[in-house]
Amino acid sequence: MKKIILAVILFLPFLVSCSQNRKAPAVSPQTAEEKSEKTETAKVQYLTTSDFRKKIMDYEAHPEEWVFAGSRPAVIDFYTTWCGPCKMMAPVVESLAGKYAGKIDFYKVDIDQESELASVFGISSIPTFLFIPVKGKPSVQMGAMQKEDFEGLIDKIKIK
Repeated sequence: MKKIILAVILFLPFLVSCSQNRKAPAVSPQTAEEKSEKTETAKVQYLTTSDFRKKIMDYEAHPEEWVFAGSRPAVIDFYTTWCGPCKMMAPVVESLAGKYAGKIDFYKVDIDQESELASVFGISSIPTFLFIPVKGKPSVQMGAMQKEDFEGLIDKIKIK
């Protein structure tokens, strides 16, 4: 019993640490440019709000319905730089982006920098993953998960 209580006490701060109440310093234009340069060579692309509206969905033009702008299924990782579980999931996302290169698009959205997107999608826990099939509605999964579970969710959007 003592071990269970101790485990819960030790795990609780870990869960609370990713509840989106921290403010990150404002990003400089240079940092945004560096991220843009990385997107051309990286398997996982970083999305800004304007990129999201062009590549994924223009939620201002279609506020009541999901209209996907992409031609391939996509996975979006909503994260922050200070979140432990987000850092744990980053290598998993990178690995799967390499495995599914050319078949599924992988994106990352830093919700500290792109707070409008976090607000539009009601992101309150991180990491949050949006799995988007070419046709149909996307599904949302919150929290860290095993690579096998993540791949299972990817398989579901490939099938749709």
